[in-house]
Amino acid sequence: TIQEKALEKDIEEQLVKHITSFLLELGKGFSFVGKQFPIRIDNQDFYIDLLFYHIKLKCYVVIELKAIEFRAEFAGKMNLYLSAVDDTLKTENENPTIGILLCKSKSKVIAEYALRGMTQPIGIAEYEIGKAIPKEIKSELPTIEEIELATTKAIRNAGENDK
Repeated sequence: TIQEKALEKDIEEQLVKHITSFLLELGKGFSFVGKQFPIRIDNQDFYIDLLFYHIKLKCYVVIELKAIEFRAEFAGKMNLYLSAVDDTLKTENENPTIGILLCKSKSKVIAEYALRGMTQPIGIAEYEIGKAIPKEIKSELPTIEEIELATTKAIRNAGENDK
């Protein structure tokens, strides 16, 4: 419904605000590049929810925020974004782009099937972030508990703003 889409958009906006400030406050090497960052692929415009650059890891970090349950097509779109960022922004001296999908909820089985065979490092909430991202990279990223806490706060704040 129109109301559900408006609520989802509002929640996503709150998530963007809180996740951005949260990652920058962590001081773990994140540098903000853009919100709704435009990227053009084959004459079509796409918009990345949040784009960061991680100084220590020397790579871009794409964060997509979904106020709904994980859907398999989210993994394909994230893979598209990672490939496009690698081809258009990344230099040869930088590491491959990392993707983080934050969803309201997910089916572990669907998440596993959606990511199986993908070579790009993509995390979906707590499920894949521990497996898909190498240990040396994971130590430079916020923990899933820190991300989930920030996400919960953002959703709570979005709900309070609707009152």
